Amino acid sequence: MLVADDHALVRSGVVGLLEAADLEVVGEAADGAAAVEAARMLRPDVVLMDIRMPGMDGIEATARIAATADAPRVLVLTTFDLDEYVYRALEAGASGFLLKDAPPERLVDGVRTVARGEALLAPALTRRLIERYLAAPAPGAASDPAPDLTPREREVWLLIARGLSNQEVGQRLFLSEATVKAHVTRLLAKLGVRDRVQAVVLAYESGLVLPGDAS
Repeated sequence: MLVADDHALVRSGVVGLLEAADLEVVGEAADGAAAVEAARMLRPDVVLMDIRMPGMDGIEATARIAATADAPRVLVLTTFDLDEYVYRALEAGASGFLLKDAPPERLVDGVRTVARGEALLAPALTRRLIERYLAAPAPGAASDPAPDLTPREREVWLLIARGLSNQEVGQRLFLSEATVKAHVTRLLAKLGVRDRVQAVVLAYESGLVLPGDAS
């Protein structure tokens, strides 16, 4: 993995922690531009990205990395759990975020979670961030980005966008969790997004779910 943070002591501590957990760190970067270049050259599986860095910040760096072919997963770091930059980073293509004061084991588990292709962000927290920072579409401006979804896939999409986990979706629709996961996999493919975080963002941006909608 690649660690991007403008504070050398922070980078050193994070690298030491990850390596102690038998996670391979292939490189470090002190700013966004260096992170983009290192990701291109080193092709890590995961980039641990600080948001606030001089020059190119972590949001722009995340967007550039996510736009590349076979892009690595990006896990962003932030000081505040409701920082407006977090939403922008998710919109740019990050797969989740961690607070900088998270316990060491949480950081290690988070990196492993993202490396497996999962999103590291509780659905309810995704919704809270989006509702706070995403303006509601103008009346009549809503569009359907995936008209070929089946009725069941659309139900699943709307429920995860409203903050339900796979288990909760299954309970609501009387489906097994394995069946819900299968629907989510097909849903992501049809929407053309990388993970459920991006699916939630798209649901709000398209107006299919509005801030304040009850689950």
